[in-house]
Amino acid sequence: MRPIQGEGRVESAADGAPAGDRAPAGAGATAPTGPTARDVPFYTIGQVATLLDVPQAQLRRLDELEVVQPGRSTGNQRRYTQDEIDRLREVIELTGEGVTLAGIRKVLELRRRVDELERLLAERDARG
Repeated sequence: MRPIQGEGRVESAADGAPAGDRAPAGAGATAPTGPTARDVPFYTIGQVATLLDVPQAQLRRLDELEVVQPGRSTGNQRRYTQDEIDRLREVIELTGEGVTLAGIRKVLELRRRVDELERLLAERDARG
């Protein structure tokens, strides 16, 4: 297994989490699947930083600035959902295009509102 550096500790490349901080039993070492898998806080900050090719400090800063705030494990470690990773990807892209933090917040809020409206429309259509 190739070691990955993460927050001052070496993580296993097999699942990215140190032995004492693994996903709960039943979640296994692979990403969760199923209808709500996108909402499961599973990915460590080290895994997300590697995936998005950004420093962990940048992810911590976005958390502190309340742009994308991941959940926390029982050990108070950040755990990102797939939806949060998608939002981070969008934030990084917008930042690269020169959009300000205020602009990024507005884009994320508008996207959240559009998603909610689409969900409500789908529910209405399903009722007939």
